[in-house]
Amino acid sequence: MPVQPIRLFGDPVLRTPAEKVVDFDKELRTLVKDLTETMLDAPGVGLAAPQIGVGLRVFTYHVDDELGHLINPVLDLGDDQEEDDEGCLSFPGLAFPTKRAWSVVAKGQDMHGEPVTIEGTELLARCVQHETDHLDGVLFIDRLDREQRKAAMKAIREAEWSGEPSLHVKVSPHATRGLAL
Repeated sequence: MPVQPIRLFGDPVLRTPAEKVVDFDKELRTLVKDLTETMLDAPGVGLAAPQIGVGLRVFTYHVDDELGHLINPVLDLGDDQEEDDEGCLSFPGLAFPTKRAWSVVAKGQDMHGEPVTIEGTELLARCVQHETDHLDGVLFIDRLDREQRKAAMKAIREAEWSGEPSLHVKVSPHATRGLAL
């Protein structure tokens, strides 16, 4: 279970919507393990497959000693919102106040294709929303107000890692390329 390089802002894979998982096989289980190891090594509270160059709807999380993953998530957001600092492993060292729903119910599958429901508030809800955004090609800076986004873009341009070369996007080896028939 090797630790994978994390893609940084500017890599096109981070802006590309991920494909629904249709094959719950050994390759998927390996992806979940690689995501988990990479997230824990970073360390982070969540990591989505596109952040390691894989365009599939999979993410892992580690919040309040709860370690897990979710595949093909569908979210039901609570009405109450909160604003708190949010960062991202694809934006090392940066964090900005970001509005999110205070609670979430996320439904999806585990690595074996079994149904899973995650209910969370505060940090877990923020993490689930953040990682699901990654699967949709949405970054947390997209959710900032105009002034905060301007400050974020300035900080990104000044960051040591800004302008790092992009890596190639991994393509599913399955005949359907990860698409349902």
